[in-house]
Amino acid sequence: MKHFILSFIALLFFVFESIFAQLFASDVFGADKILVPRFIMIFVFFLTMFGSRKIGMLYGAILGLTYDAVYTEILGVYMLLIPFLAYLISKCMKILQNNILISCLVALLFTAVLEVVIFQMNIILSFADMGFAEYMDRRFVPTLLLNLVFIIISCYPLKRIIEKLDLQGELE
Repeated sequence: MKHFILSFIALLFFVFESIFAQLFASDVFGADKILVPRFIMIFVFFLTMFGSRKIGMLYGAILGLTYDAVYTEILGVYMLLIPFLAYLISKCMKILQNNILISCLVALLFTAVLEVVIFQMNIILSFADMGFAEYMDRRFVPTLLLNLVFIIISCYPLKRIIEKLDLQGELE
C-alpha cells in the first residue's frame, strides 16, 4: 500500500508538471523567460530526505527513466542523475539538521545543481545554443523561483505523508 500511495503521488506530480509546462508557457511570464518545473525531482529529493535513501534512489531511477523517455532525446541522463543527486542528498542530510527550512534549502540547492548539470550536458551535446549568462537570466533564475514556490507549497504536506508511510527499513 505504501508504494501504491507513493506511485500515485509521483504520477500526480508527473502529470501536473506536464500540464504546468503546457499551460504556463513562456508567453505568460514574459516571452524571454523559460520556466522549467522540476516537480518530480523535488518529490524524489523529499522522498530521500524524509523517507529512505534506497526508496528515493529507486524512485529516482524509475522516474528519471520515465522522464527521459517522455521529454528528452537521450535516455539515461535523468535516470542516472536523479538517483545520484538523491544519494548526495542523503549524505548531506546526515550532516545537516533535518528540519523543514534546511530541507527546503537543500532541495532548492540540488534543483539548481540539476539545472546546471543538465545545461552543461546540453552544451556538450550541442542541444543548447545560448551562453551561460543568457542561460542564467532566461532560464536558471526563473526556474529556481518557480521551483522555490513549489518547494514552499509542497514541503510540509509531502513531509507529513512520507513520514506517515514510515519508509525506514524498506528494501533492506
